[in-house]
Amino acid sequence: MKRMTRPSKALIDLAALRQNYLTAQTLHGGRALAVIKANAYGHGAVPCAHALADIADGFAVAFMAEALELRQAGITRPILVLEGCFDADELLAAQTHQIWIAVHQTAQIEMIQASTSAPKSVCAWLKVDSGMHRAGFAPEAVKEAYQRLIACPAVASVTFMSHFARADEPDEYATAAQIQAFEMAIQDLPGERSLCNSAGVLAWPDARRDWARPGVLLYGASPLPAAFSAQHPEQKLLPVMTLQSEIFAVKTLQPGDALGYGGTFVADRPTRVGLVAMGYADGYPRGVPTGTPVSIDGKPSRIVGRVSMDMLNVDLTELTEAGLGSRVELWGRDVDINEVAQHANTIAYELLCNVKRVPREYIGQ
Repeated sequence: MKRMTRPSKALIDLAALRQNYLTAQTLHGGRALAVIKANAYGHGAVPCAHALADIADGFAVAFMAEALELRQAGITRPILVLEGCFDADELLAAQTHQIWIAVHQTAQIEMIQASTSAPKSVCAWLKVDSGMHRAGFAPEAVKEAYQRLIACPAVASVTFMSHFARADEPDEYATAAQIQAFEMAIQDLPGERSLCNSAGVLAWPDARRDWARPGVLLYGASPLPAAFSAQHPEQKLLPVMTLQSEIFAVKTLQPGDALGYGGTFVADRPTRVGLVAMGYADGYPRGVPTGTPVSIDGKPSRIVGRVSMDMLNVDLTELTEAGLGSRVELWGRDVDINEVAQHANTIAYELLCNVKRVPREYIGQ
């Protein structure tokens, strides 16, 4: 029996994912942990990890369950848990499955000190609060935290890390100040270093250390302003996800006709519109206004009216050959996800992570 499904789907180009990882690795130098938390930013953590397994130096996820999913799927490369352990059971799981853990608060050090498991079984990434003030040890507390960790029989190594608050603003001094604060906090302490997120890799050469942690750039969305990206063609990223669907109904509005919920779009001329099988229940942002770009059979067009739960409308007035069955790209190679995010008053990260209900189809394997 033929599988019954809507035409909406997310095409995931794994060849593009690999190319973006290699771009990050080359730009940064050293090694790079591919950040595949939040189900690889909506792309599917296990398929993405398998696609990168032969080239990635390791992976990073948010919490322990995400790491264990990768181990159960056969991923053997290093995995860093960025939030660290929440309790002793998670610490034991990290030790058992050789998972690296961030340590950003005293309670986590105490947890490791109390461990009676195998010696030298913990690879700790000690987080320095260099200025973001979200998580990590204050600079003046780093040396004591480090000494407590290396005194633990369970600890095999300590790597120093921090996280940037404003690296996506290339002209903002705060990142340079964070780099300086980080270096002062760990001065003369042995151990590898990690500073760069995606924006750090792309825009802050002075922040490049032993390990990078690229995230959103892996999926082809630059966190930097478009003007910066245009000035650096060597940093070209390939969109990994193409969110697409088809037109399944067509009608013509007459002048004065209001379209959809709230009547936010009113035709001022005969307007041919196509109804698309895609809505906010699929993860497409409800709040985008009329004029948000889409591509129809490879030609530019726009959304008209308010996005519904399962459907949205696009303008076909100038696209006389488009109609039933026409392919609609919501973002991907033709439509820059960053531009859609601007219309939605959000960021590409959120759009990617919110994709749901639509099936993912993997290509470029």
